[in-house]
Amino acid sequence: MELSARTQLLMATTSGLFILTAWMMEKHSDSPYYVLFYLLAFIVGGYAKAIEGIQESIKDRQLNVELLMMFAAIGSAAIGYWGEGAVLILIFAYSGALEMYTLQKSDKEIKALISLQPEEAWLLLENKELRVEASSLEPGNRIKVRPGERVPADGIIVKGNSFINESALTGEPLAREVHTSSEVLAGTLNQSGLLEISVTKHMKDSVFQRMIDLVNNAQNDAPPVQRKIEEFETKYVLFVLLAAALTFLVPSSIGIWSYSESLYRACVLLVVASPCALVASTMPALLASLSNAAKHGILFKSGVFLEKLSLVNVIAFDKTGTLTKGQPSVKHVEFLHSSWNKEELASIIYEIEKNSIHPLAKAINEHLKVIPEEYTPIELTMFEDVPGKGVKANIQSIIWKIGSREWANITEKQEFELLEKLDDSANTGHTVVYVTADDELVAYFLLGDTVREETVNAIKDLQTKQILTIMLTGDSKRGAEMIGRIAKVDEIGYSCMPEDKVNTVKKWREKDAVVAMIGDGVNDAPALAIADVGVAMGMGSDAAIETADVVLVKNDLSKLLYGMNLSERLSKVIKQNIIFSISVILLLLCANYLQFLTLPFGVIGHEGSTILVILNGLRLLK
Repeated sequence: MELSARTQLLMATTSGLFILTAWMMEKHSDSPYYVLFYLLAFIVGGYAKAIEGIQESIKDRQLNVELLMMFAAIGSAAIGYWGEGAVLILIFAYSGALEMYTLQKSDKEIKALISLQPEEAWLLLENKELRVEASSLEPGNRIKVRPGERVPADGIIVKGNSFINESALTGEPLAREVHTSSEVLAGTLNQSGLLEISVTKHMKDSVFQRMIDLVNNAQNDAPPVQRKIEEFETKYVLFVLLAAALTFLVPSSIGIWSYSESLYRACVLLVVASPCALVASTMPALLASLSNAAKHGILFKSGVFLEKLSLVNVIAFDKTGTLTKGQPSVKHVEFLHSSWNKEELASIIYEIEKNSIHPLAKAINEHLKVIPEEYTPIELTMFEDVPGKGVKANIQSIIWKIGSREWANITEKQEFELLEKLDDSANTGHTVVYVTADDELVAYFLLGDTVREETVNAIKDLQTKQILTIMLTGDSKRGAEMIGRIAKVDEIGYSCMPEDKVNTVKKWREKDAVVAMIGDGVNDAPALAIADVGVAMGMGSDAAIETADVVLVKNDLSKLLYGMNLSERLSKVIKQNIIFSISVILLLLCANYLQFLTLPFGVIGHEGSTILVILNGLRLLK
C-alpha cells in the first residue's frame, strides 16, 4: 500500500524526534538505551522507502536506489555511526515525502477535474423533467441546465441564452456568451440563463472525459530521457556496490587506510554516489508540466510529446476549423439551367449533403433550408463520402457529385469563366463547391469562412521562433491563397488530398525537420499520425482526436504557443537538474576519497541535492 505524502512527512518528522531524543541521551546521559531510539528512527523513517525498494526489486528482479540507501544506513550503524545513519534515513524520508507530494499534486488536479463532472442531469421527456444519471444520457436527449449548475454532457443549445464559464477546461477566466446553436462542453458552469441542450456525445466520449483519460495516461508514460535514466540506474547501482566493496577492500589491504576507515569511506560512497537526484531529475518536472498544461486546456497523450514539442521547427496547419473558425456560410449560389428547377435541385442537394459531416456541407444545408420549406425525402441508392474531395450519390440512376473542382471534373478555365461573371464583392477567393449530375454542372456555391482572431498572432509568434508555417487545404488555389494571405503563413498547399498532406509531412521529415501537424477533420488523421507531433483541435472529429498526440481542448492556437513554451521550460529544467545532480555526485566523491567528507555532510549534500532537484521541477506547476 502506497503511503500518502502527508503520512510520509509525519513518519519522517517522528523519526526526527527519535533522532533528537537519542542524540540528547547519548550526549547527556550514560544510558545505553539511546541506540533503541536510533533504531526506532531507522524503522519509522525508513519504512516507506524500504517497502518501496523491496517491492520494486522483487517486481523488476534488480537492485535500486532505495536499497542502496538502506545498505548505506545499515553499514553506518554496523560500524557504530548510528547518528549518521539515522540522519541519512531522515533526509531520505523527507525527500521521498516531497516526491510523493509532487505526484499527488498532479493527481489532485485530475481529481479536481473529475469532481466537476455532474453525476446527475435533468432529462426532458414528454414535457416532464426526470432526474437521471449523467452517464445514462444518449445523443439526441434533451436536458435542462439551470443557472449555477454544471453542464452534464457535451451538446448544442436549442433554447436559451447564458454565459458559460469554461475555466476548468481551458484556463480562460472570462465567461463565454452562448445562445441557440452554440456548442457547450460537459463540466463547464452555466452562470446565468436557463438552458435547454441537445446532447451530442456519450459521457465517455465527451471532451471533459477525454481530458481526464489523456492526462492519466500521460502521467504513466515516461519520456525518453527518464527511460534512459532508469536503464542507467540499474547498471549504476551495481557499479556503486562494486566500487564500495573495492573501497573497503583495497585501501585496507595495502595499508592506506585502516579497516574501520575503509568501511566508513565505503558507507559514505554508498550515500554520495547514489543517483537519487539524477533519478528525480525528470518525472517530478514532467508531472508538474502535465498538470500545468491540463489546467490551460492542453492535453498530452504522453510525456514524450510534451518533451518533443520544443524541438518542432515545421508546423503544417489544416485550414477549415484550424486556421479558420470552421463555420463557413454561403455567400453566393448559382443554380444553372438544367432538367431540374431551383426547388428540385435544392431538395436533391439538401438530401445528399445532410449525410456529410463536413463543415461546408452543413453550411450549404443551413442555406438551403430557407429554399425548400417542405420537400419529399429522396431515396439515395448509394452514398460515398471521399475525404478531401466531396460526396457522391446515386439518385434514380443519376450519379451526383458535390465537392471540389477536381472532384466535379471542372477545369481551371471553366472555373475562371464562371467566377469572372460575378461582381467583385462576391469574387474574392471564397471556397467554391460544385454540384454535377452525370458530370453536367448544375449548380455551384461560394462559401466564406472567417480566420480565427488568434490565428494571425499565433502564426506571427511561431515565425518569431524560426518555425516554418505551412497551410494544407483541400480548397482551391483561389480560396487557399486568400486565407493564407490573411493568416500570413509561409507556404500554402491547396487542392490537397489526405495523401498530399501525408506526403508533405514526410517530405519535411526526410529533410530532418521535426514536424507538427495540426488539424480537426477525418481527412487530417493520416497526416496527424505520421507527424512527429500530431495536434488535434478539441472540437474536431473523433478520428482526429484519437489519432493526435496533443489535443487543444478549445480550438485556440494560442494554447499551442503556451504548450511549446512549457515544453521549452521543461527541457531547460531537466537539463539543469541532470547537470546539477551529476556535478554534486562528482564533487562529493572527490571529497570522500580525499577524506574531507564526513557521513553527515555526505548525507546532507546528497539528499539536499535531491530535494533541490524536486523543488526545481515543481516550479513548472505555474
